[in-house]
Amino acid sequence: MQTNLGSGSHIDLCPVFRKTKLSIIIPCYNEQSTLEKCISNVLSIRDEMLSLEIIIVDDHSSDNSLEIGEFLSKVHPEITILSHEVNMGKGAALRTGFAKATGEVIAIQDADLEYNPLELRKLINPILMDKADVVYGSRFLSSHEHRVLYFWHTMGNKFLTFLSNMFTDLNLTDMETCYKVMKKEILEQIVLQEDRFGIEPELTAKIAQLRPRIYEIGISYYGRTYHEGKKIGWKDGFRALYCILKYNAHKAPIPAQFMIYFFIGANSALLNLAIFLLLIRLNIGVILSAFAAYIIAAAANYIQCVSFLFRHKARWDTLGEITTYVVIVAASAVLDVLLTKWFLFMNQMEPWLAKSLASVLVLVFNFLGRKYLVFYEPSAKPWTE
Repeated sequence: MQTNLGSGSHIDLCPVFRKTKLSIIIPCYNEQSTLEKCISNVLSIRDEMLSLEIIIVDDHSSDNSLEIGEFLSKVHPEITILSHEVNMGKGAALRTGFAKATGEVIAIQDADLEYNPLELRKLINPILMDKADVVYGSRFLSSHEHRVLYFWHTMGNKFLTFLSNMFTDLNLTDMETCYKVMKKEILEQIVLQEDRFGIEPELTAKIAQLRPRIYEIGISYYGRTYHEGKKIGWKDGFRALYCILKYNAHKAPIPAQFMIYFFIGANSALLNLAIFLLLIRLNIGVILSAFAAYIIAAAANYIQCVSFLFRHKARWDTLGEITTYVVIVAASAVLDVLLTKWFLFMNQMEPWLAKSLASVLVLVFNFLGRKYLVFYEPSAKPWTE
């Protein structure tokens, strides 16, 4: 079976191997020029083996998108139209749609026709063949046609994917892709929070933490310019960076966690050094200065750890956790003082160098203690239904 794309080319519709209901969530904001064509293409993939549930979520469009969606829902029983009373963003629209989806497989489809709905059939097949639980459609893993557009936008997408992969331990080529298709059971185990485009790294992070079987398939891409209505901007790129850290750090592989802790530790170490040198200049003894500086730096370190890293925004569950943390802090303080004193008096080092070396060694000790004793989180087992 072939379908015309409207540009002189054709695409083969992949066979669906068993009877399936596919829920397609379409977030929509000011897409009156493309929405009807998008829906027409989506409807064209159905057949006796593939039934559709199309959920359009209008995010308070200021054009006629909502009216077009309402008309289409009256003509086609497969279509449900939902709307927001205020503009909330793509992530909020997806949450609204996900909550209403009833299909055994759920897919995301943008309304702007940058992605070809006809390719959804090949994306769902690894799930239907029980090879995958989640499938990503990659714009960068494809020999299909692509519109040539922004270099730096492409580099930004690849950088965000690279950074996300570091923290999820996946080897995706396109984390920011719209085309994410998954079993309903996967989505039911995820609580999403992001309202805008941060939904992409958040969803990827939370999928990865379930350890399902993830596949990628190359897709075509017909990108738009900003003049033509593209909405994602540089602020969303910075938000994506934040979301990669926020939703991944506490579950990231050890190298990635240590990299974050190194920056946290470096900040704490600089604070430690500054306070130590200040107290020395005030003629306070070395031991007391080192101890006071360490305690203040340890408090700053803890705040950063539970804000960004180990067990995100941790809340103490048992007296044992508190006791373990206090013991590690105390042991680190003693180690810091002893090392500083040893470097100062046994090796005749300058105070700044002695304190810096001691801080680096204690940093490693602190990381291991917090990772495996205080904030220990066992690795997730592979996801199963």
